Amino acid sequence: MNAEGKKIALLIIDPQNDFCSQRGSLFVQGADEDNHRLADWILDRKEEIDQVIVTLDSHYVIDISHPKFWVDEHGENPNPFTIIKSQDVIDGKYKPSFEMFSQGLALTYLEKLEEQGEFEHCIWPEHCVTGTWGSAVDTIIDGCLREWSLSGKDARFVRYITKGSHPMTEHFGAFRAQVAIANANETHVNMSLIEQLDNFDVIYLAGQAESHCVANSLKQIMDLAPNIAKKFVVLTDTMSPVPGFENLATPIYEQAREMGILFEQALVNQ
Repeated sequence: MNAEGKKIALLIIDPQNDFCSQRGSLFVQGADEDNHRLADWILDRKEEIDQVIVTLDSHYVIDISHPKFWVDEHGENPNPFTIIKSQDVIDGKYKPSFEMFSQGLALTYLEKLEEQGEFEHCIWPEHCVTGTWGSAVDTIIDGCLREWSLSGKDARFVRYITKGSHPMTEHFGAFRAQVAIANANETHVNMSLIEQLDNFDVIYLAGQAESHCVANSLKQIMDLAPNIAKKFVVLTDTMSPVPGFENLATPIYEQAREMGILFEQALVNQ
C-alpha cells in the first residue's frame, strides 16, 4: 500500500526465458533490457506493492501454434512464423499431424479465431514447453520477486497463473484463451483472477510481448471488466513487441488510452 493508502498490484505477463533471454527460442528483442528496468522498478517500490501476479505461458511440444502440430500436402511441418488460415485447411494445404486432432476441429478453431479479427494463426517456434528451461522465469525477475516476497512485515506470495496448456487453442491473454474449448475450464474466463484484481486500487501491467500477450491481456480486461481495466497502468518500457509485429496491437493501446488507462515509463518514475 502506498503513502496515499492505495492498494497496489503488479501483473507481469510471461517473463520467461524463451521470451526474455537471447538464448530463448522466441526471444523478444529488447526483453532482456525491459527486465532490468522492471526489476529496478519493483525493488524501488517493494514495500508499496501489495501483490505480484505472474502469468506463465505453458505449452506441450504438440500445440496448435507449434510446427509439429501441422503438416502440409508434402508431409512437411510448416516453418515458424507461417500463417495458417482456415482456407488453407479447406484447400488441403495444411492438416493436423495426428489423428486425434481432427481436421474439423482445427478448421473450427481457425474459423472462430478469424471471426474475432484480432490475430491471425501464427506458427511459433516451440516455446515455453512445460518443465523446460525456456518455461522458467527469467533470473532477473525471479531474483527481485524473491526479494519482494521477503521484504514485507508479513509473508508475501507471488501468485503464478499458467495459460496455454490446452493444445487446441492459442492463449495469449491472462484472462481466457483466444477460443474457449468446451469442457476445458482452463480455456474459459479466469474469474478468480478478475475477482482478485478487483481488490486493488492500482494495477501495473508489464511483461512480454507488447504485441501479443500483454496487449491481449489488456484487451480482455477492457472487454470483461472495464471498471477494473480503468485501474490499470501500463509500464511502457518494460515490454517489447515480437519483431515483425510492431504495430499489431496499436488499436488495442489506442482503445485503452481512450478509456482513460494510464501509460507510464518505469525508468522515468524511479
